Amino acid sequence: MDKQLHLNNIADSGYTIIGNVFNRAEVAAIIAEIEKADTTNPTFRKTDDLFAIRQFLKELPSVMPLIFTTKFKQLVKELFGDDYFVVKSIYFDKPEKSNWFVAYHQDLTISVDKRTDTPGFGPWTVKHNQFAVQPPLSILGQNFTIRIHLDDTDETNGALKVIPGSHAKGIYRPETINWDEERETVCKVAAGGVMVMRSLLLHASNRSTGSSKRRVVHIEFSKEHLPDGLDWAEKE
Repeated sequence: MDKQLHLNNIADSGYTIIGNVFNRAEVAAIIAEIEKADTTNPTFRKTDDLFAIRQFLKELPSVMPLIFTTKFKQLVKELFGDDYFVVKSIYFDKPEKSNWFVAYHQDLTISVDKRTDTPGFGPWTVKHNQFAVQPPLSILGQNFTIRIHLDDTDETNGALKVIPGSHAKGIYRPETINWDEERETVCKVAAGGVMVMRSLLLHASNRSTGSSKRRVVHIEFSKEHLPDGLDWAEKE
């Protein structure tokens, strides 16, 4: 891995793509473990367009050693150091010919264990007994996400579209995007590769137009210890 290249990509563009982090057998083992899951749990969402598992690592702890391989842990350490820990995880399966799409947005909320009146935190939401809140920009700006791709992903099956550099512009409302200045990039990632991205990077996903699945494990990391007794809901 060209460490400096990826560090530069993350700093300048807000994301980078790293191939061959997981080999074919490792990808197959992760998929096999997911297929054993009991989909009747409330944290599972299954429709014709989407299968998602929220609190993924908590729901499927057996997948932890399959994901946190020596190579994966070394990647995190080389790019971000030793201080980061997992704060959120979701599994997404966009089936073939899915009509599900996601408009441009930033990941502005974090999952926490309770609601408090902590200054700088808000607005609040709650879904499936899970509290979410928008924290100060100082927290969002240093958080990052790693998306592990279990299938080849391109523009035909819902690969992420991003606006490079948007992570450095604070809160950036999609309705204010100036397309005369900004450019859109489709992030193609091969199975076994990962996309590393800053939380404030504007990103979106189109409907699928082909006949292939798009399965992704989404893991968010932070090094921030929250104030006033507030804690991360999924801290690992």
